[in-house]
Amino acid sequence: MNDVGSCGLVLIKNGERFMTEEVDGFATTLQRDLAQQLAVLCRSARQMVATAESCTGGMIAASMTNLAGSSDWFDCGFVTYSNNAKMQMLGVDSATLDGSGAVSSATVSEMALGAVSRSNATIACAVSGVAGPGGGSVEKPVGTVWIAWAGPAGVRQQQFLFPGNRDEIRQRTVEEALRGLIDCINTDATQA
Repeated sequence: MNDVGSCGLVLIKNGERFMTEEVDGFATTLQRDLAQQLAVLCRSARQMVATAESCTGGMIAASMTNLAGSSDWFDCGFVTYSNNAKMQMLGVDSATLDGSGAVSSATVSEMALGAVSRSNATIACAVSGVAGPGGGSVEKPVGTVWIAWAGPAGVRQQQFLFPGNRDEIRQRTVEEALRGLIDCINTDATQA
């Protein structure tokens, strides 16, 4: 059975499948609301956003560009699924990937900083994770996601362990990345 229908997204909660309505091209109303809040903050703070995405494959950038007028505050998105792409497009050091792995605090920090330095953005988020269904390990089980946010106040990272299937993990990653960008702008505003 296909997990994506023409009406919306199939989610599984407590073992029960149900459909969510797609809202204006967004997978969830929460993503739409977060993207709208981010747009208002970016415009008022004169911030430009870039994304560096691995496990989400461009979904964070898509959540922002689903809004009309996003070119006012969204610069670009880097989809760097392979380690080679992370190194070539974002300048992630091979020693970081060899030592810490792609799904790590160090890697997403370098990805976020690379997104800012290789774009016209003032802030960026970067994500790398194990969305499943395979690929997990004892140290990094399926659902492990690292997100970093870079801006004028510096870089911060956070590790998440999301439950659910591949799509649910990726959707939660989008939501947390957007929340973190909002926090990044609010933090920069309070430190100014």
